[in-house]
Amino acid sequence: MDFTWTEEDAAYRARIRAFLERELPDTWPDIARHGPGSAEQTAFSLDFCPKLAEAGLLIPHWPEEWGGAARPAWEHFILGEELWRAGEPRGAQYMNVNWIGPVLMKYGSPEQKARYLPEMAQGRAIWCQGFSEPNAGSDLASLRTRAVRDGADYVINGQKIWTSYAALAGTCFLLAQTGDAGGGRSGIAIFLVPMDTPGIEVRAIPSLIGHGDIHEVFFTDVRVPASARVGEEGEGWAIISYGLANERVGIPRYEMASHELDRMVAELKARGQFGDSVVRSRAAAAGAACEAARLQVYRVVDGRARNLAPGSDSNLARVAVVTAEHAVTDFGMDFLPDCFSGTDHPSFLSHHERAIVTGIAAGAAEIQLNLVARRHLNLPKGA
Repeated sequence: MDFTWTEEDAAYRARIRAFLERELPDTWPDIARHGPGSAEQTAFSLDFCPKLAEAGLLIPHWPEEWGGAARPAWEHFILGEELWRAGEPRGAQYMNVNWIGPVLMKYGSPEQKARYLPEMAQGRAIWCQGFSEPNAGSDLASLRTRAVRDGADYVINGQKIWTSYAALAGTCFLLAQTGDAGGGRSGIAIFLVPMDTPGIEVRAIPSLIGHGDIHEVFFTDVRVPASARVGEEGEGWAIISYGLANERVGIPRYEMASHELDRMVAELKARGQFGDSVVRSRAAAAGAACEAARLQVYRVVDGRARNLAPGSDSNLARVAVVTAEHAVTDFGMDFLPDCFSGTDHPSFLSHHERAIVTGIAAGAAEIQLNLVARRHLNLPKGA
């Protein structure tokens, strides 16, 4: 594979950087410090994303019929890299762009597409995903939230946890069991549930990773029409597998990590502390981890650009990204500990807090390692 950027690619990247330089205010680092699920950043993204859309920089990879320009997969990742390098000003809306929208294009009904996709394309939609439960974290096959058919409706009861953006989201992409209790993957279905539906209660979970980022969500006799179901009963696992394949490599966190590593090195040089061989060696190792993650993700993007079926490369990419994120934040904490308190270096803090969840979101790193063992190394499953 040749990952040399073309002149057109370089010009596209320059265009994005110019847009961000023009549109991001001086207060952006402080806004980002609140976290992508905060009221502050959510309000910002609802103002910023329509500007991205107007400039053709929100969904350029989407089909033209849904407001995109059918641009290549590589351009989508150039866009993602530059936005993450800047601290990801889309906030929660990256989910709409990267995988919820494409899932609905592939599996949604005509009515669902008409209802939800235009708002996403305009940059005016905030979603949350109702996946993890108290006894079903990365093991989604064990989820217990039930959706029972009652005439033309479903009645949903259950609980979700660690739900990002739930307090401010308009719609939940919800997984529930529709079959017999303990039905596993075969009984999972997906529902698009408006968050103002009666019977939904949202409770914020205090955390280190940002104000309003994670929540518990309780569903008590929540009634939704059958038209809210995506696909058929029992098809949910195939649909979510498609969505997660996009999400796991759709967030170029390595770009933010690499950018923050450069900032850390600059700070150490300014202090006269970068001459130490141990410091330089650790910085080089963290930088190498970022580049390894970048190239592993590029392998997946290359396959997607050539319409190849996703395989274990996406799991390898997730592990590589987690490794890079942790290498950078560990480097900073070891050699610049004073920069991770106070308000003088908000981007260091933002990266550190986001790195905490890198190994959990979109499937815990341990689950990814298990998948690598089975799918890539062909190792037997443990007893």
